[in-house]
Amino acid sequence: MNHATGPRAADVESQYHAEFALGAHSARHLRRVLRLYLVRSGLSDVADAAEPALTELVANVVRHVPGRRGRVCFLLRPGGVRVEVADGCPKAPVPAEAADALGEGGRGLLIVAAVTDRWGVTPYPDGRGKTVWFECAGKTGESSPPV
Repeated sequence: MNHATGPRAADVESQYHAEFALGAHSARHLRRVLRLYLVRSGLSDVADAAEPALTELVANVVRHVPGRRGRVCFLLRPGGVRVEVADGCPKAPVPAEAADALGEGGRGLLIVAAVTDRWGVTPYPDGRGKTVWFECAGKTGESSPPV
């Protein structure tokens, strides 16, 4: 019987990055890439948290960044992953206030904060953009290669 297998955890690069114009379907495609990357890295337990957080960061670029240009980077860390979404817009995202809880939008960063272990915004040193990032740690605190 023929079958195909993917790379083992030891074969997965410690970082993945792509730069392009983000659109309406980008989040869906990037979630698939992230899940595959995490599963192949032995971090499938963080995928359910990392995917919605990535979706929110990509949606912010699509909604608020002129030209929708962005860079997405997945970085493996001991026991977890750091996901970065960078763009050329200097305006920092602002989490919704409690008073906005019934509004139609603005809760994306609250979702990111709820499902990840840490998140933040790092402005570019030249002031021409920013990187919004989050980190998710595995349940055991250490990644284990798939068997």
